[in-house]
Amino acid sequence: MLPRKRQRQQEKGAPKWMVTFSDLMTLILVFFILLFSMSVVDAQKFRAIADSFNQRQIFEYMPSAIEFDNPSDERMEEIKDPFDEEEFDVESESDASNAAMDELLKEVNEFLEENELTELISATRDDRGVVLVLQERTLFETAEAELLPEAEPFLSKVGTLLRAIPNSVKVEGHTDSRPISTYRYPSNWELSGARASSVIRFLIETHNLEPDRFIATGYGDTRPVVPNTTVENLQLNRRVVIVISDPTHDDGDTY
Repeated sequence: MLPRKRQRQQEKGAPKWMVTFSDLMTLILVFFILLFSMSVVDAQKFRAIADSFNQRQIFEYMPSAIEFDNPSDERMEEIKDPFDEEEFDVESESDASNAAMDELLKEVNEFLEENELTELISATRDDRGVVLVLQERTLFETAEAELLPEAEPFLSKVGTLLRAIPNSVKVEGHTDSRPISTYRYPSNWELSGARASSVIRFLIETHNLEPDRFIATGYGDTRPVVPNTTVENLQLNRRVVIVISDPTHDDGDTY
Protein backbone atom coordinates (compact mmCIF):
# COMPACT_ATOMS: atom_id res chain seq x y z
CA MET A 1 0.00 0.00 0.00
CA LEU A 2 1.39 3.29 -1.01
CA PRO A 3 1.75 5.86 1.76
CA ARG A 4 -0.68 8.78 1.53
CA LYS A 5 0.73 12.14 0.71
CA ARG A 6 0.34 14.56 3.52
CA GLN A 7 -1.67 17.58 2.54
CA ARG A 8 0.23 20.84 3.04
CA GLN A 9 -1.34 22.70 5.88
CA GLN A 10 -2.41 26.14 4.70
CA GLU A 11 -1.41 28.95 6.98
CA LYS A 12 -4.20 31.22 8.08
CA GLY A 13 -4.11 35.05 7.91
CA ALA A 14 -2.29 37.43 5.61
CA PRO A 15 0.85 36.34 3.76
CA LYS A 16 4.15 37.05 5.50
CA TRP A 17 5.21 39.54 2.82
CA MET A 18 2.31 41.76 3.85
CA VAL A 19 3.91 42.32 7.27
CA THR A 20 7.13 43.54 5.71
CA PHE A 21 5.23 45.71 3.25
CA SER A 22 3.10 47.33 5.97
CA ASP A 23 6.19 48.03 8.07
CA LEU A 24 7.82 49.68 5.07
CA MET A 25 4.75 51.86 4.42
CA THR A 26 4.64 52.86 8.10
CA LEU A 27 8.30 53.89 8.06
CA ILE A 28 7.79 55.96 4.88
CA LEU A 29 4.77 57.66 6.44
CA VAL A 30 6.74 58.49 9.61
CA PHE A 31 9.59 59.84 7.47
CA PHE A 32 7.34 62.26 5.62
CA ILE A 33 5.63 63.31 8.85
CA LEU A 34 9.05 64.19 10.29
CA LEU A 35 9.93 66.17 7.16
CA PHE A 36 6.68 68.10 7.41
CA SER A 37 7.10 68.80 11.11
CA MET A 38 10.58 70.23 10.54
CA SER A 39 9.55 72.44 7.62
CA VAL A 40 8.70 76.13 8.04
CA VAL A 41 4.99 76.85 7.63
CA ASP A 42 4.20 79.77 5.33
CA ALA A 43 1.96 82.13 7.30
CA GLN A 44 -0.08 83.26 4.30
CA LYS A 45 -0.64 79.73 3.02
CA PHE A 46 -1.59 78.57 6.51
CA ARG A 47 -4.11 81.39 6.84
CA ALA A 48 -5.56 80.63 3.40
CA ILE A 49 -6.02 76.97 4.32
CA ALA A 50 -7.62 77.91 7.65
CA ASP A 51 -9.99 80.30 5.88
CA SER A 52 -10.99 77.59 3.41
CA PHE A 53 -12.07 75.43 6.35
CA ASN A 54 -14.00 78.28 7.96
CA GLN A 55 -15.81 79.12 4.71
CA ARG A 56 -16.65 75.53 3.66
CA GLN A 57 -20.22 74.83 2.52
CA ILE A 58 -20.08 71.32 1.11
CA PHE A 59 -19.41 69.70 4.49
CA GLU A 60 -21.55 72.07 6.52
CA TYR A 61 -24.10 69.40 7.32
CA MET A 62 -21.64 66.52 7.50
CA PRO A 63 -19.78 66.84 10.83
CA SER A 64 -16.27 65.51 10.78
CA ALA A 65 -14.96 63.04 13.26
CA ILE A 66 -11.96 65.31 13.75
CA GLU A 67 -12.73 68.16 16.15
CA PHE A 68 -10.59 70.73 14.32
CA ASP A 69 -12.50 70.26 11.05
CA ASN A 70 -15.88 71.09 12.57
CA PRO A 71 -15.36 73.06 15.81
CA SER A 72 -18.20 74.53 17.78
CA ASP A 73 -18.70 78.29 17.96
CA GLU A 74 -17.39 78.38 21.52
CA ARG A 75 -14.28 76.48 20.50
CA MET A 76 -13.68 78.88 17.57
CA GLU A 77 -13.84 81.83 19.97
CA GLU A 78 -11.15 80.21 22.09
CA ILE A 79 -8.86 79.63 19.10
CA LYS A 80 -7.01 82.81 18.21
CA ASP A 81 -4.93 83.39 15.13
CA PRO A 82 -1.49 84.68 16.29
CA PHE A 83 -0.83 86.14 12.85
CA ASP A 84 -3.99 88.26 12.99
CA GLU A 85 -3.03 89.52 16.45
CA GLU A 86 0.46 90.46 15.25
CA GLU A 87 -0.92 92.33 12.23
CA PHE A 88 -3.41 94.10 14.47
CA ASP A 89 -0.63 95.23 16.81
CA VAL A 90 1.48 96.53 13.92
CA GLU A 91 -1.46 98.41 12.39
CA SER A 92 -2.44 99.86 15.76
CA GLU A 93 1.11 101.07 16.38
CA SER A 94 1.27 102.59 12.89
CA ASP A 95 -2.09 104.34 13.31
CA ALA A 96 -1.05 105.71 16.69
CA SER A 97 2.24 106.99 15.27
CA ASN A 98 0.50 108.67 12.32
CA ALA A 99 -1.96 110.36 14.65
CA ALA A 100 0.87 111.57 16.87
CA MET A 101 2.83 113.01 13.93
CA ASP A 102 -0.27 114.71 12.54
CA GLU A 103 -0.83 116.32 15.91
CA LEU A 104 2.83 117.37 16.03
CA LEU A 105 2.53 119.00 12.58
CA LYS A 106 -0.49 120.94 13.81
CA GLU A 107 1.41 122.14 16.87
CA VAL A 108 4.45 123.09 14.76
CA ASN A 109 2.32 125.19 12.39
CA GLU A 110 0.65 126.89 15.34
CA PHE A 111 4.09 127.58 16.80
CA LEU A 112 5.29 129.10 13.50
CA GLU A 113 2.20 131.31 13.26
CA GLU A 114 2.46 132.51 16.85
CA ASN A 115 6.14 133.38 16.36
CA GLU A 116 5.57 134.95 12.90
CA LEU A 117 7.86 132.47 11.17
CA THR A 118 5.55 131.28 8.38
CA GLU A 119 7.31 133.46 5.79
CA LEU A 120 10.71 132.07 6.76
CA ILE A 121 9.90 128.41 7.47
CA SER A 122 7.39 126.04 5.89
CA ALA A 123 6.21 122.89 7.68
CA THR A 124 4.85 119.77 5.96
CA ARG A 125 4.53 116.07 6.67
CA ASP A 126 5.87 113.05 4.82
CA ASP A 127 6.68 109.44 5.71
CA ARG A 128 9.86 110.56 7.51
CA GLY A 129 8.06 112.88 9.94
CA VAL A 130 7.50 116.65 10.16
CA VAL A 131 9.63 118.55 7.64
CA LEU A 132 10.75 122.17 8.11
CA VAL A 133 12.21 123.95 5.07
CA LEU A 134 14.42 127.05 5.52
CA GLN A 135 15.59 128.93 2.42
CA GLU A 136 19.27 129.77 2.05
CA ARG A 137 18.73 133.54 1.91
CA THR A 138 17.40 133.50 5.48
CA LEU A 139 20.45 131.65 6.81
CA PHE A 140 23.62 132.16 4.78
CA GLU A 141 25.43 134.32 2.29
CA THR A 142 25.89 132.76 -1.14
CA ALA A 143 28.62 130.07 -1.13
CA GLU A 144 29.07 130.42 2.66
CA ALA A 145 28.18 128.18 5.61
CA GLU A 146 28.43 130.66 8.49
CA LEU A 147 25.03 131.66 9.90
CA LEU A 148 23.90 135.23 9.33
CA PRO A 149 23.27 137.23 12.53
CA GLU A 150 19.66 137.83 11.45
CA ALA A 151 19.13 134.06 11.20
CA GLU A 152 19.84 133.42 14.86
CA PRO A 153 16.57 134.79 16.35
CA PHE A 154 14.24 132.49 14.41
CA LEU A 155 16.64 129.54 14.62
CA SER A 156 16.58 130.06 18.36
CA LYS A 157 12.81 129.68 18.25
CA VAL A 158 13.24 126.45 16.32
CA GLY A 159 15.53 125.31 19.14
CA THR A 160 12.76 126.12 21.64
CA LEU A 161 10.42 123.92 19.61
CA LEU A 162 12.88 121.03 19.49
CA ARG A 163 13.55 121.26 23.19
CA ALA A 164 9.86 120.61 23.87
CA ILE A 165 9.85 117.28 21.98
CA PRO A 166 12.10 114.20 22.27
CA ASN A 167 12.20 113.17 18.59
CA SER A 168 15.42 112.61 16.68
CA VAL A 169 16.28 115.38 14.21
CA LYS A 170 17.94 115.14 10.81
CA VAL A 171 19.29 118.35 9.24
CA GLU A 172 19.88 118.29 5.49
CA GLY A 173 21.85 120.77 3.41
CA HIS A 174 20.89 121.28 -0.25
CA THR A 175 22.41 123.45 -3.01
CA ASP A 176 21.54 124.34 -6.58
CA SER A 177 23.34 122.85 -9.57
CA ARG A 178 25.87 125.64 -10.06
CA PRO A 179 29.37 124.29 -9.35
CA ILE A 180 31.51 125.71 -6.57
CA SER A 181 35.23 125.33 -6.08
CA THR A 182 36.88 127.22 -3.24
CA TYR A 183 39.58 126.43 -0.73
CA ARG A 184 37.01 125.74 2.02
CA TYR A 185 34.34 124.11 -0.17
CA PRO A 186 35.81 122.23 -3.15
CA SER A 187 32.29 121.20 -4.24
CA ASN A 188 28.61 121.46 -3.33
CA TRP A 189 28.97 118.36 -1.18
CA GLU A 190 31.22 120.13 1.31
CA LEU A 191 29.12 123.31 1.25
CA SER A 192 25.81 121.52 1.90
CA GLY A 193 27.29 119.39 4.69
CA ALA A 194 28.90 122.44 6.34
CA ARG A 195 25.58 124.31 6.31
CA ALA A 196 23.74 121.42 7.95
CA SER A 197 26.46 121.19 10.59
CA SER A 198 26.30 124.96 11.30
CA VAL A 199 22.56 124.75 11.99
CA ILE A 200 22.99 121.77 14.32
CA ARG A 201 25.88 123.37 16.17
CA PHE A 202 23.86 126.52 16.80
CA LEU A 203 20.80 124.58 18.07
CA ILE A 204 22.89 122.45 20.43
CA GLU A 205 24.93 125.32 21.83
CA THR A 206 22.08 127.79 22.34
CA HIS A 207 19.52 125.34 23.79
CA ASN A 208 21.68 122.67 25.41
CA LEU A 209 20.12 119.93 23.27
CA GLU A 210 21.48 116.39 23.29
CA PRO A 211 23.95 115.96 20.40
CA ASP A 212 22.99 112.32 19.86
CA ARG A 213 19.53 113.42 18.75
CA PHE A 214 20.95 115.01 15.59
CA ILE A 215 22.41 113.87 12.31
CA ALA A 216 23.81 116.16 9.59
CA THR A 217 23.62 115.25 5.91
CA GLY A 218 24.83 117.14 2.84
CA TYR A 219 23.05 116.24 -0.41
CA GLY A 220 24.72 118.83 -2.62
CA ASP A 221 22.59 119.41 -5.73
CA THR A 222 21.31 115.81 -5.99
CA ARG A 223 17.79 116.41 -4.64
CA PRO A 224 16.34 119.53 -6.25
CA VAL A 225 12.69 120.35 -5.56
CA VAL A 226 12.34 122.14 -8.93
CA PRO A 227 14.45 122.15 -12.12
CA ASN A 228 17.52 124.39 -11.96
CA THR A 229 16.38 126.43 -14.97
CA THR A 230 15.54 129.87 -13.55
CA VAL A 231 16.88 132.21 -10.90
CA GLU A 232 13.79 131.62 -8.77
CA ASN A 233 14.17 127.83 -9.00
CA LEU A 234 17.85 127.99 -8.13
CA GLN A 235 16.89 129.95 -5.03
CA LEU A 236 14.29 127.37 -4.01
CA ASN A 237 16.78 124.53 -4.32
CA ARG A 238 19.28 126.25 -2.01
CA ARG A 239 17.78 125.28 1.33
CA VAL A 240 18.24 123.62 4.71
CA VAL A 241 15.70 120.97 5.70
CA ILE A 242 15.03 120.01 9.32
CA VAL A 243 13.26 116.66 9.67
CA ILE A 244 11.62 115.95 13.03
CA SER A 245 11.67 112.20 12.70
CA ASP A 246 8.77 109.80 13.07
CA PRO A 247 10.02 107.24 15.65
CA THR A 248 8.56 104.35 13.62
CA HIS A 249 10.27 105.35 10.37
CA ASP A 250 13.61 103.85 9.37
CA ASP A 251 15.30 105.48 6.36
CA GLY A 252 18.54 103.53 6.75
CA ASP A 253 20.46 106.23 8.66
CA THR A 254 22.14 105.41 11.94
CA TYR A 255 21.42 107.78 14.81
